[in-house]
Amino acid sequence: MLNPLLERWRLCAVLIAAGMLATAHAFETFGGLAPCTLCLRQREVYWAILTFGLIAMVVVRMPGGPRWRGLTCWVLAALFVLSSAVAAYHAGAEWKFWPGPQACASGGGGVSAADMAAFLDGAKVKAPACDEAPWVLAGLSMAGWNAALSLVFAGLSIAAAVRERGKL
Repeated sequence: MLNPLLERWRLCAVLIAAGMLATAHAFETFGGLAPCTLCLRQREVYWAILTFGLIAMVVVRMPGGPRWRGLTCWVLAALFVLSSAVAAYHAGAEWKFWPGPQACASGGGGVSAADMAAFLDGAKVKAPACDEAPWVLAGLSMAGWNAALSLVFAGLSIAAAVRERGKL
């Protein structure tokens, strides 16, 4: 059942990263949830996954490239683990298990027209708080869901790497 997914894991990782970035952008654009500093860090990891996945898709199709198939899956696994770690750190800050970065503690929230007018007049803009979950589903914030899903994707990356080893 998983074999078709694992056979094209680099493509799947690219699509997953693009989907996660699109979802975050949709929450921002349509849900009015401005990203905090840690939200943006989570997006940076997905940009890295997307970029590496695209490069890996090209590399494994070049002459001599198939020998890199397993390694690319291990690197994707490491990137998904990093994604999970950043998201877990964010979720922990939201649950007050530990303090978040100084740059985003107890921030504001959405941006109003008055905020925009003040910004245009030279006022400093404060980023949204990293220690407040603006959206929760089934007890998990977006960061919590990201941490959990990233672990699943890391597991699938490992399964794809092990599968590649068996093909050699």
